[in-house]
Amino acid sequence: MDKFTELNERVVNWADEKGILKGGTPLAQHGKTEEEVAEVREALFAQDNYLEYYKNSKGASVTTIDEIKDGIGDVLVTLLIQCKMQNIDPLDCLELALNVIEKRKGKMVDGTFVKESTL
Repeated sequence: MDKFTELNERVVNWADEKGILKGGTPLAQHGKTEEEVAEVREALFAQDNYLEYYKNSKGASVTTIDEIKDGIGDVLVTLLIQCKMQNIDPLDCLELALNVIEKRKGKMVDGTFVKESTL
């Protein structure tokens, strides 16, 4: 078993044990993803302002890079749970997206890739 499969199974088992799969809804799970994305944004803002440490929105003093890693991990967890709720293989989602974006044309504008169709 590869590491991704193992970690995905651990996430799904955890979500099952906590009652998330049985009692949660896809829309509520999406809300959790948005919360975690906001935490990543907060950490990235600290990083963009050259802060090695900062006090996060929960009042904890944190290391910026550790908070970025934790936040990205939390986002992945919420998305893996969403995939399980939808009975979708997360690698299928990744492959589908990659098949589309690999063909995309565009350019960098102010640090962000902008698709050709929106230029």
